[in-house]
Amino acid sequence: MRENDNLNTRVLIIDDEEMVRDNIEEILVPKKTTKNEQLSSAADLLFGEEDEKPDSVISEHRTFPDFIVDKAVNGKQGFEMVAAAVQENSPFAVIFLDMRMPGWDGLETAKRIRQVDTKAEIIIVTAYSDHSIDQIVAQAGKNVGYHVKPYNSEEILQIATKGVNDYNKLRNLEELIATTGRISLGENQLHSLLKNIFDQLARYIGTENAMMGTLKENNSLDFLFKVGTIENELNEAALLGLINQARHNNDSILQEKNVVLAMLKDYPVFAVLEPNETLKTEKIYLIQLFIQNATQAIQNAHLQEELLKKEKLTAAGNALGMLMHDLRTPIKNIPQITAFLREDGANEDLLAMLDESSQQASDILDDFLDFVRETPIEIEAVPLKEVVENAIKLANNRKKIEPISLEVTLDGKANLAGDPSKLKRLIMNIISNAVDVLFDLKVADPKISIKAEIKDDHACLSISDNGPGIPEDLLPVLFEPFTTKNKKDGTGLGLTIVKQYVEAHGGEIHVHNDQGAVFEIKLPLFKN
Repeated sequence: MRENDNLNTRVLIIDDEEMVRDNIEEILVPKKTTKNEQLSSAADLLFGEEDEKPDSVISEHRTFPDFIVDKAVNGKQGFEMVAAAVQENSPFAVIFLDMRMPGWDGLETAKRIRQVDTKAEIIIVTAYSDHSIDQIVAQAGKNVGYHVKPYNSEEILQIATKGVNDYNKLRNLEELIATTGRISLGENQLHSLLKNIFDQLARYIGTENAMMGTLKENNSLDFLFKVGTIENELNEAALLGLINQARHNNDSILQEKNVVLAMLKDYPVFAVLEPNETLKTEKIYLIQLFIQNATQAIQNAHLQEELLKKEKLTAAGNALGMLMHDLRTPIKNIPQITAFLREDGANEDLLAMLDESSQQASDILDDFLDFVRETPIEIEAVPLKEVVENAIKLANNRKKIEPISLEVTLDGKANLAGDPSKLKRLIMNIISNAVDVLFDLKVADPKISIKAEIKDDHACLSISDNGPGIPEDLLPVLFEPFTTKNKKDGTGLGLTIVKQYVEAHGGEIHVHNDQGAVFEIKLPLFKN
C-alpha cells in the first residue's frame, strides 16, 4: 500500500558506485521482478553475510511514499542536478550522499548543495569516518544526517520516509506562516491565529518553554504568546541582554547555551531547550520565518486599526471642526472684554479666573483644529535658542512658572528647519505638561531641564522634569489621540499634535522615564 498525498517525494542518490545507487533505488522504488545477479552481488557487498540479507527488499504491506528517484555518479553532477531542480521549482526532498568519491567528496558536495538549497534533507551514507559529525554539521548545516554502512533496506526506507515527511511538514508550515503574514485581520482575530501557529511551532521545536514578545518604547518586554514557565527560567533583564547582543552582532538568530533567540526588529522569540541541545538549521530557519511573517501580519492589523481609527476621527472632526471654528471668535474676544472691565474697576480675581478659563478654551479649540486640519508646514530657518525661549514665554503666559527651576542649555547658533509657530507650540506643549504635573502633584523643588545637542544634521532636544514620571501603562499609547490620565483639564490631543508636528518636520520623538519624564526630540537643521 502506498500514500499519494501530493507530497514532494523526490530523492537524489549521489554515489560513484553504480551498484550502491541501483540498490538504494531498488529499496525505494522496488521492481516487481526478482533480483538479478548484479543486485544480488550488491546485496552481498552491502548487507554482509548471506544469512543477514532480508528475504525481500520491502514488505508488501508497508505504507510509504511513492518515491521519485534520480541518481548522480559524482558530487559535481549531483550539485548541478540540485541547482537545476531548485531553478525549476521542483527541488529534492531527500539527498543520499556518499562520503568517499572522486573529485568532490561528500562533505564538499554537501557544502556546495547548501549554497543553492538549504531545505533538502541530506543523509550521508558511508562506511568510513573521514570527518566527525561535528565537522559535518559545522560546515554543511545541522539538517544533515549521518548513517554508517553496512545498512539494511528497512533502515534506508525508514530514513527516506522520515526525511520526505519532515520535509513536507516543514513546507506546509512554512506556507501557512507565509499566508499569515499576508492577511489582514482584526487584532483580536489575528492574536488567536498567531497564538495557534506559535503553539504548533513550539511543539515542533520540542520545547515546553517558549515565548514571543514585543519591545515597547521604554525598552521593556511585553509578552504576546507564551508556553511553559519561561519567565521563571529567564528574567527580563537576561532576555533584554540577549536582544542587545543580537542587535550588536547584527544577528537575526542567536543561541546562547540552551536558549534560542530569533529576532526581527521589535518582535523577539525565545525558546528554552534541553541542556546541551542545539537546533537544526531547518528549525532555526523556520523560527526566523515565523517571526518575519508574524511581524508583517501584526503590522497589517495595526495599520488596519489605525486607518479605521483615523476614518472615525476624520468624520467626527469634520462635523465638530465647523462648530469649533464658529466658537473660536467669541472665545478669542473674551480677553478684550475683560480688559474693558478692568478699566471700569471690576473685580480682578474674577477677571483673572475668566481670562484663565478663556485661555484654556482657546487652547482646546486650537489643539482640536490643528489635529483635524493637519495644516502643512512652511520651512524656514528657525533659531533654536529663540524658539525655545518663545515657547517658555508662551508656557509662562498660560500658567506662571516662576516657582519652577528652569535649566536651559542650548546652542545659540543652531538653526532648525521648520515652521516657527508649530515648533514653538510643540515645545510649549511639552513644557506645559511638565508644569501641570509638577504643580498638580506639588512636587518638592520642581525642576525642568531643556538641553540640546547638535549631531550631524540634526538637533537632539531633551525636555525632562523631576516629577513622578509617566505611568507605565500610558507609555506605549502616550502619543495616541485622547490619551489622558489624572489631568484636571486638556483634550488628550496635545501630545498627539506634538508628534504630528515633529513628524511633519521629518523628525522623531520618544519618551521614557528617568527620575521623571524625559522627552527626546530629533529635528533637522536648516541648510543654507
